[in-house]
Amino acid sequence: MTPKSQRLTLALLALAAIVAAVLLAMSAMKDQAAFFYTPSDAKRQGLPLGKAVRLGGMVEAGSVHRAPDGVTVRFVVTDGKATTPVTFAGITPDLFREKSGVVAEGQFQPDGRFVATNLLAKHDEKYMPPEMAGNMHESRSLEP
Repeated sequence: MTPKSQRLTLALLALAAIVAAVLLAMSAMKDQAAFFYTPSDAKRQGLPLGKAVRLGGMVEAGSVHRAPDGVTVRFVVTDGKATTPVTFAGITPDLFREKSGVVAEGQFQPDGRFVATNLLAKHDEKYMPPEMAGNMHESRSLEP
């Protein structure tokens, strides 16, 4: 075998190893990926039942209700066009409150409710994820 064909064989084997590693990583990540939805997206595209997703929006004013057990919280997430009821059992972040931004990680239920396993509260009212910023501005421009 000539040195040129050895280098070509080695390069092809390295390329095949890289492609295999990327495909393996992608297949492992597809089960872990959490897609981001706003209430409008969930309503328009249908509920992704049985999948771990993120629901983002603003906590609707007057919607936060704490159960007597001290850990269960029910609230409504809105993006200005649609709303989604959320249930969370656990300790809420310190910045979680009405009229603030929230990203809830969890799953949609067949009845339209979202059961969150984790809550992330925004620390600044001016920041908004790019996917949600466009939707919020569109919904505000459509209001009467």
